[in-house]
Amino acid sequence: MIGIVDYGMGNLFSVSKALERLGADYFISADREKLLSADALILPGVGSFRDAMERLQVETIKEFAATGKPLLGICLGMQLLFEESEENGPTKGLGLLPGSVRRFKGTTAEGETYKVPHMGWNRLEFVQESPLLKDLDEDYVYFVHSYFVDAKGNDALLAKADYHEQVSAVVGRENIYGMQFHPEKSSKLGMALLNNFLTMAAERETV
Repeated sequence: MIGIVDYGMGNLFSVSKALERLGADYFISADREKLLSADALILPGVGSFRDAMERLQVETIKEFAATGKPLLGICLGMQLLFEESEENGPTKGLGLLPGSVRRFKGTTAEGETYKVPHMGWNRLEFVQESPLLKDLDEDYVYFVHSYFVDAKGNDALLAKADYHEQVSAVVGRENIYGMQFHPEKSSKLGMALLNNFLTMAAERETV
């Protein structure tokens, strides 16, 4: 059973529909006890980092993470897993993964301007092996974001993309995972990534 965290800032409909297409049992809830009972949690997110941290049940998420059960952050939900963000002034995150969130500068080192937010299809480049990437091929996924996780040299970086900066696209360490893009909108590869996450949750449940 997959729990989707409802804190008023996630694209709950698209995530839940993706799980339905994959045949997964899920629920959407803000209730602490129900969330802690899930076999895995998905933390979606759209909007401001600071607003999200003010609304989020921080201790519930940290308590779930400590159980060792899989936790997946999507888009803003991935950024929340890290230590801090510069969005709307410095704001502490969940601190489940090391690293910080920065805004795209909008200008290159050569002074050329580029569009922010980063919106569109970019190719993933796998950095290291992970159960989340098992049996998958590098392909394109769909991004919409103005801030990105700076994870250069970070052992949690699983896959990256390029948009005038190195974009941390897929991250993971132990039971904590994140995807900066929208897997539910990312065609074949996005759905395959979600399916691998469901497989991880099912395999842990049977151990």
